[in-house]
Amino acid sequence: LTVMFIGDGAPAGSYGYTNSGYSVYEEENERLTESLRTKVSAIKSLSIEIGTEVKNQNKMLSDMDNDFDSTSGLLGATMGRLRTLSRGSQTKLLCYMMLFSLFVFFVIYWIIKLR
Repeated sequence: LTVMFIGDGAPAGSYGYTNSGYSVYEEENERLTESLRTKVSAIKSLSIEIGTEVKNQNKMLSDMDNDFDSTSGLLGATMGRLRTLSRGSQTKLLCYMMLFSLFVFFVIYWIIKLR
């Protein structure tokens, strides 16, 4: 009668795992760990890129907000001038509008006549 131990007959360096099937599981775990490590690295770089893009978009929105504020101030000043102009004589304003319309009409007529 011969008694065999788990490590008997196994090649050197396998530590007896070959017979029990542990080396297959270890190799699979190593492969899955490496795959997970690669995916985590990709997600990390993607999240860094997303953070950079968010910072750029926030800066752009801030710049747009400042532009809109300055445009709002300019528009408010223009509306104030229009109100001041409209408080004046309506007859005077109507006369200026008629003269401008006649001027535009004659310019267009002259351009068509020269063709």
